[in-house]
Amino acid sequence: MTLRSLHDRSALADRFGRDPAMHLMELGDLDDLLWPHTSWYTVSDDGPVALLYAVGDIPTLLAFARPGRAAGLEELAEALLPVLPRRFFGHLTGAAGKVLESAYAVQPHGTLVRMALTDPGRACRHPDGPWRPAPLGRSDLPELLALFEQAYPGNWFDHRMLDTGQYVGARQDGRLVAVAGVHVYSAAYRVAAIGNVAAHPGVRGQGAGGACVAELCRRLGKSVDHIGLNVRADNATAVGLYRRLGFSEVTEFAEATFTALPQAQTG
Repeated sequence: MTLRSLHDRSALADRFGRDPAMHLMELGDLDDLLWPHTSWYTVSDDGPVALLYAVGDIPTLLAFARPGRAAGLEELAEALLPVLPRRFFGHLTGAAGKVLESAYAVQPHGTLVRMALTDPGRACRHPDGPWRPAPLGRSDLPELLALFEQAYPGNWFDHRMLDTGQYVGARQDGRLVAVAGVHVYSAAYRVAAIGNVAAHPGVRGQGAGGACVAELCRRLGKSVDHIGLNVRADNATAVGLYRRLGFSEVTEFAEATFTALPQAQTG
């Protein structure tokens, strides 16, 4: 079992393109904007691939596989141990996280659901009500950060994603009160992962967030073929909203922070 580093974008795109709903994030990270911050690993020609993404306070490890491929994912996790950083954030399916516990202390953050837009017509027909979501840009960054501070503190937000043009916001009396954006977006690979969906506490339950997600889906549909998102499994309100917008469940995965144990010998 030898760990191999992968560098061929077209070969990676072929692999992930066989199951784009499962591998939205990986496909998006092949884009020119994000590719320089990525490292890719496998232990077999047709087995799972792990992505180490080095943006943010700590790197993020993504290792996804369908249930029938879980054994290959566990082997990959074991082979990764010598090269992983001393601290990282993990999104992992199956028992990969259990394998890493031999060298890392694990701080669980819960279970997330990957959902994919399988009925775009629902998003297109979703009523906006009184909200009129409009595109956001760099000039809106201060307002956007202020909204996140009130509505979604601690969220993952890469400022560069504003430059994709795939952020929309709704206003009330001129004040930004709801937003929906993307964690990854690639017209080249035809994928987008929606993220940073937030509504000010004062307008929650009034449809502002749903209107923003629906408008963003309509916009994304002009340039990508696959749209998905991650949502906490215990957030029944959000899961219900996304189902009404035409999303369906793809898989569940664990979210956790991994910190190397004192005796562990990692990179």
